[in-house]
Amino acid sequence: MHPRKRQRKNASAMKLVGKLVGLFRITADLTQAQLADRASVQVETIASIEQGRRALLPDLARRLDQLLSTKGALETAVDNMPEIDLIPAWAEQYMDLEREALALSWFENQVLPGLLQTESYARAVFRSKVPVIGRDEIEAQVLARTDRQSILHRAVPPTISFIVSEAILRDRLGGDEVHADTLRHLRTCASLPGITLQVMPLGRQTHAALAGPFILLETPDYQHLGYTETQRGSQLVADPDEVSILAQKYAMLRTQALNIEDTGCLLDRLLGEL
Repeated sequence: MHPRKRQRKNASAMKLVGKLVGLFRITADLTQAQLADRASVQVETIASIEQGRRALLPDLARRLDQLLSTKGALETAVDNMPEIDLIPAWAEQYMDLEREALALSWFENQVLPGLLQTESYARAVFRSKVPVIGRDEIEAQVLARTDRQSILHRAVPPTISFIVSEAILRDRLGGDEVHADTLRHLRTCASLPGITLQVMPLGRQTHAALAGPFILLETPDYQHLGYTETQRGSQLVADPDEVSILAQKYAMLRTQALNIEDTGCLLDRLLGEL
């Protein structure tokens, strides 16, 4: 199937399932807030599913079937949906957790965190993919990535700490114009409520995360999790001992990185060199 057709079909399937959720909810005489409360999810989760902007995952489909007395209709619909290629299955669980997180701690050494990417930077990231992907799929991926950034502007935003390698800031992914726009965007993001941005400088003699990037996350029920990605997959880390190791690494990274003020000065210096 052509990528453009496949993406359209997937979007339609998500919208159809969302319409079913909305129909069953209204038939049960429940508001979105009431259903969210009974399903133990955020009201934004139900709203996004009903609008077709978010996939209904199997576990939640089963819970909704029970709550709405729909005899497995939603689970059956989800099981028979076309595979969604926009977000790999191995990343989808993390995306759900990210949307509702109370706190995030994020270290990157190769590319900017998705939550900090401008549209043009994200487009440059997806254009760099090997094998090459088509223009329509690139635009769909860019939209999905920038959509995630709405959590930065929630009424009560999460507390987020970012540590990024200086090499990322000096790379010119997408060209000079994209680079300049990205630096200005980072300067703006650094002033958002709840966000701290630190740069890991080049030339260090010690480094607490040579094994690569990772994310720490705190859920609305105060569970602490870790997340790591590889070239062809990812791992959600739930074991407390393993999460503790990642937390220790992150604590050390914060002492090794430039502090918030020095990071701001570095960004200003790089902007002044443009």
